[in-house]
Amino acid sequence: MHYSQQIRVAARTVHRGGVIAYPTEGVFGLGCDPFNSDAVARILTIKSRPVEKGVILIASHVRQLLPFLTDLSSEQWLLLNSTWPGPFTWVIPHNGLLPFWITGGRSTIAVRVTNHPVAKALCEAIQFPLVSTSANRTTRPALITGLQVRTQLGKEVDFIVGGRVNTPGQASQIRDLVSGHQFRS
Repeated sequence: MHYSQQIRVAARTVHRGGVIAYPTEGVFGLGCDPFNSDAVARILTIKSRPVEKGVILIASHVRQLLPFLTDLSSEQWLLLNSTWPGPFTWVIPHNGLLPFWITGGRSTIAVRVTNHPVAKALCEAIQFPLVSTSANRTTRPALITGLQVRTQLGKEVDFIVGGRVNTPGQASQIRDLVSGHQFRS
């Protein structure tokens, strides 16, 4: 299947409430519509991940995230813009419009503007941020190829988008925008 056709099929799958797997900067990710509680619940079940941990949202451009963020200072915007697009996830205060199953009940949300061509094309095709959590079961190594996803997760995923990760096995950095605390380097 041609690349653009895969993106269209994946976007339709997300819009219909499905779960997809796709390459990101460092690992294959599992994704779905962040406002579809059933789809997010499926991802959490696949991963054996508690809802209280929340999930990351990725976007093709910061404009896709703006409806969910609180007012940020010009210094905070400069910091975000110095790392985006790219493999840098920021934990940022949100405005309360995001559901519990995304935030884990926190006043912050983990977000990234991706520079991976497949992940970016997916966000552009669906026209909103996409859930992005590593395609692996909790405590298991991250998956870095579509074949690994198919072998280990099988039919639990509705569609797998082909492609390569940029830096295999190197997950994105995660840092809190307000405190500067680094969760993952």
